[in-house]
Amino acid sequence: MSLPEETFLTLGMESSCDDTAVAVLRGERQVEAELLSSQLDDHVPFGGVIPEFAARRHLEAFLPLTEEALRRAGVVDPRREIGLVAVTAGPGLMGSLLVGVMAAKALSLAWNVPLLGVNHLEGHIFANVVSHPELSPPFLCMVVSGGHTEIVLVKKFGTYVFLGGTRDDAAGEAYDKVAKVLGLPYPGGPVVDKLAASGNPDAFDFPSPLKGSPEIVFSFSGLKTAVLTRIKKLRNEGIEISVEDVCASFQKAVTDSLMTKLRLASRRTGVRSVSISGGVAANSALRNALLQEKGWKVYLPPKNRCTDNAVMIAAAGYSAFRRGARSSLDLAPDPSWELWKK
Repeated sequence: MSLPEETFLTLGMESSCDDTAVAVLRGERQVEAELLSSQLDDHVPFGGVIPEFAARRHLEAFLPLTEEALRRAGVVDPRREIGLVAVTAGPGLMGSLLVGVMAAKALSLAWNVPLLGVNHLEGHIFANVVSHPELSPPFLCMVVSGGHTEIVLVKKFGTYVFLGGTRDDAAGEAYDKVAKVLGLPYPGGPVVDKLAASGNPDAFDFPSPLKGSPEIVFSFSGLKTAVLTRIKKLRNEGIEISVEDVCASFQKAVTDSLMTKLRLASRRTGVRSVSISGGVAANSALRNALLQEKGWKVYLPPKNRCTDNAVMIAAAGYSAFRRGARSSLDLAPDPSWELWKK
């Protein structure tokens, strides 16, 4: 089946972690329908995502979400109107990925439409492409989330050069761990960001990791330890802790580290078009720092496209499909799928 771009509909499906998402995309970036079922409240009591529990929730959510997304998009006959089923095939939680891939394979087979497994990280890159028609390669993208902190050069769509990443904790992971010590709810990133707004970022002199290193590399383990050590010391001394000040000072150090390495990547490559993606891309301090950077063209995804969503998967899938990529019904999820060589 061959559909013209203006009528080509891609069904995107995302289940790499704890959110079940389905979207219908027309062409490159026109969103016809977008739905997401969040499991956040289910996992909060455990302080993190329980993989088996997440997979069961995906099983319950996928078909109702898909039916509603098709209805909202005005799709009457998927066999004739859907041109591609694009699904996250990795990286992510194995059980969650498996539910999504199996659901996509079933729909592809039932509708007799092409299937394509999409790398979750490429999806995050395309979160900006959907939102910014003027964004085109080459550009830098910093993927920064609870599981990833990496800078890549997008030479062209489908060709990605890894420039540097974290040696240990991801930035979002450090946020969650600091929040837990402060007694803040999971997930920690949004809460720390909110409290930091009313805190003093200079109250604590937390280190900016690897700031003086000539390498494009991150490390947040030492920063996390410095924060935890300071909190423990103050508590042992009976000194009242300003949670807002701790959050603001910690966030300043993280933002400084991210911006330092992003500037280094820009200087090394000569590329001044810069985007960010992933959950931490919603962080207010990071977004403000990027917008204040002189000489850059900065592309920020809407906050609802920073976290996992199916629009970015549909967009990445459609782009790869146009480049000739296809998946067979032998498609299997790969929880460690690397998009670029490190």
